Formats: sequence, structure tokens, C-alpha cells
Amino acid sequence: QELALKSLGNEGLFLFSSLDTNKDLYLSPEEFKPIAEKLTGVAAVSESDEEEPPDPAGETLSIVAKFQPLLMETMTKSKDGFLGISHVALSGLRNWTAPAAPMSVLLARQFKAFLPPKDNLELGDPWWIIPSELNIFTGYLSNNRFYPPPPKGKEVIIHKLLSMFHPRPFVRTRFAPQGAVACLQASSSFYYTIAFRIHAEFQLNEPPNFPFWFSPGQFTGYIVLSKDSSHVRDFRLFVPNNRSLNVDMEWLYGASESSSMEVDIGYLPQMELECTGPSVPSVIHDENGNVLDSRDPSGEPIQFVFEDITWQQEIPWQEAAHRLEVAMYPFKKVSYLPFTEAFERAQAEKKLVHSILLWGALDDHQAPVPLPVPGSGRTLRETVLESSPILALLNESFISSWSLVKELEELQNNRENEFYSKLAKLHLEKYNFPVEMIICLPNGTVIHHINANYFLDITSMKPEDVESSIFSFSTNFEDPSTATYLQFLKEGLHRAKPYLQP
Repeated sequence: QELALKSLGNEGLFLFSSLDTNKDLYLSPEEFKPIAEKLTGVAAVSESDEEEPPDPAGETLSIVAKFQPLLMETMTKSKDGFLGISHVALSGLRNWTAPAAPMSVLLARQFKAFLPPKDNLELGDPWWIIPSELNIFTGYLSNNRFYPPPPKGKEVIIHKLLSMFHPRPFVRTRFAPQGAVACLQASSSFYYTIAFRIHAEFQLNEPPNFPFWFSPGQFTGYIVLSKDSSHVRDFRLFVPNNRSLNVDMEWLYGASESSSMEVDIGYLPQMELECTGPSVPSVIHDENGNVLDSRDPSGEPIQFVFEDITWQQEIPWQEAAHRLEVAMYPFKKVSYLPFTEAFERAQAEKKLVHSILLWGALDDHQAPVPLPVPGSGRTLRETVLESSPILALLNESFISSWSLVKELEELQNNRENEFYSKLAKLHLEKYNFPVEMIICLPNGTVIHHINANYFLDITSMKPEDVESSIFSFSTNFEDPSTATYLQFLKEGLHRAKPYLQP
């Protein structure tokens, strides 16, 4: 390592390390491949692309990419005019103004990867197209990378699709939950409608700049596909844009894994792939097997007529999307309602509101806070919020919600509904960066709250060192985080008793 540093210098070693995936200080041909492709301009065909030889008579699907770049003014750093951030750091982001490939033609058979693993799956039962290999115990993958590893197996089609937006998509994200999950939304004799959710990210910078990671909260969509994958009737993939922030960005400021990292969030108006119509045969035959011209005598393309699909079973899109969300995030076995709806439901059911207020999204694939900060939404959702005792108590006694600080600030300033404005104000008064867990009455009165950083601090201490009886440890659970969060919820219920008496 010292010799390499002496030979290459800090930045040279940084680039070398980003290519040296197995950290043996030697570059294999496979590891050197991204640089070879960059220098020669020729991309080698990977073995995975050749797994199934294309059928020359198979159908093709035309897909268009629609992209509106991130609104720079939605980034937190825009409020101080990006003070202290070099123009070079954001160059990959600023220069990404259009899709890498506005249109692409793919073989229908390539979408076979979306088919369920067996025929007798119930509607809504999820399966993994690309399984997640990370969890809270495995940690996360290196930030110090520029070029994606070659996609394999079912990753290939996902990589091809995402490459229409940008040339460097990472099909496997650095953080859990990784991968792609799908479920059946509808079924007929010959077709499936398959809903899917993909967690992927892009590397926007190249050497000599330092890495800049662009991580949309999620890609979701659906495909209407024949059961033998020979025909695609419809396809759509998109980043949801219904919340005020939907992308996480992280960039390094130095030539090592331990270099300081800047984090921000922002809003992407549109990132979408859509087919122009059903897949069509690349070669047309008549009833005698003779090849026909694909254009009619007047020179116009032949128009195909497709039979209507009669669905025998179907579930709503919202239900399919929720099933995929729970597969990615087990903590969503508890329903997290929109902020104002949660208080209306709590009023009707005479329950307390369990609310999580944070800087970035709780249920999107984002790093809601700078990585060194332990109190992140990611830590919460991967530990206490998905533990069985917490799920049981939340379902029984609380109405749950999570909100972005930005959204509550807007709600507080909206004077059209004074009650909602007051609810937001009461929440924001208790908020401390990065995440605040809050228990309140249906009228918005906060009766208990705890900051995530403080929560993680006390759960990492020895039981005898915890002074406050409010957060004392229970002997019923081995995990101090679960025991402490359970105590937090029970204390909220105890404090609320006088207010919730019938």
C-alpha cells in the first residue's frame, strides 16, 4: 500500500482502488475493463449478454426515455448559494440534462427476467428479481467506485433500461435494501401484469473528479407480458414524483474511503421509461411462411391489431405497490399514513399518533442524513421499527405517520387550514436534526418525544449507566434498542391516559 501510494500519489491510488474491487493491489483484465472501454470507446460484450441467443424472428419493443433534470433550487445547499462547494463536485449533476439514450429497441424476450419463478403464485405475493445481499449487519458497499460491475443474469435487462438515463447505473445499491422485487398485479390465460420496484443508483462523476452518487428513492412500474415472454403488451418504469424530495445525493471530497462526504436531497420532476406500443415481430410471415414487407404498398408501416386481454384476477395498483414496499421494508407492516390523515384517523379511533419527523425519506432508498450521523431513518427502519414487539404495539395502540421537515414547514406556512398549520407547528417545535420520534394526542399536543441520536446513544450504553427511568431497559428482550423503543411507546401511552379516558 505504501509503495502504491509512493508510485501513484493520493489521487492516483484513489482511482486504482476504485477499480481494484478485490483489494489485492493487482488489476485483473475484468477490473481494468472500464478504463479499456473508456480509452478505446469500444464496449466488450459480457458473457451475461450472450446467455440466450436472440431469436431473429422474435418481437422487439421500442422504449422512450423521458427526463427532466433535478431542480437545483430544491437542494438544501442551494439556500446558501452552494457556498463552499466546488463547481467541479457538482459538474456531473449540472451536466446531466437529458437521457443518455432517448430511444432504444429491445427484444421482448429480454423481459423474461420479470416473469415469476413459478406459475401458481397468488396475486400480490412478492418475489425477488434481484435479491438484496445487504442488511444492517453486512454494512454497505464502497463509496469509492466510478464504474459499475458487469451485470449478470437478471441484472442485465435492468442495467440496459437504466443505461438509457445515464451510462453508469449501479443495479446493486451501496445500502440495504438492494435489488428488485416484483409481484403479480393481474393474470389472464396468456398474460401477466407484473408490478415491480427497483433500488438502483448512478455514479455521475468520472476521474479525475471524486465520486458523486445520485440515488432516486425508488424506481417502480409495471409490465404486461405474455407468459412465454414472447410479447410485451405494455411497459412503464418511473421514479415517483409525488413527494417534495425524491433523490439523495452524496459526494466525496477526498481521495480515500474515509474522506469527508457531503450529503443533500432534492427533487427530480421526471425520470421515466415508456414503450411506444406493444412489441411487434421483427420479421413478418404470411400463412405460407413467406416473409412479407413490413410496409404496405403506400410505404406506410403495417399496422398490427392486438386482441383484448380479459383479466381473470386483478388487484389494485396501490395494493401491489404496498406489497412490494413491505417486501423491501418489513417495518411497513404497520401502515404509515400521510400526516393530516393520521390525525383524522387517530381522532376517529381515539388513539395516539406515533410520528417520525425527518430530513429525508423513511421508506425510500435514500441516506436521509450524513453517513457519520448514527441517528438516521435507515438505522431506525432496519432495527427497532421492524421488530415484532414494536410492530404489534404500534398496530394495536397507535396511528403511525412519517413526514419530511420540508413538507411540515410548507404546511405550517399554509394558512388555508389553521388546524393543520398548528399540527405542523407543534411537531416542528420538537424537531432536532436528523430524526425526531414523537408521540402526540389527536389534537397535536406532543406528550413524549426522543431524538434518534439520543435514542441510539442510550441504547449503546450499558444498562447500569442509563440514569433515566423513562428509558430503562427491560429484561424481556435481548435487544436494548427494541426494549428501549417499547418503553418509549409505553411511556407515551401512560402519559396519555388522562386525555384518552372515555
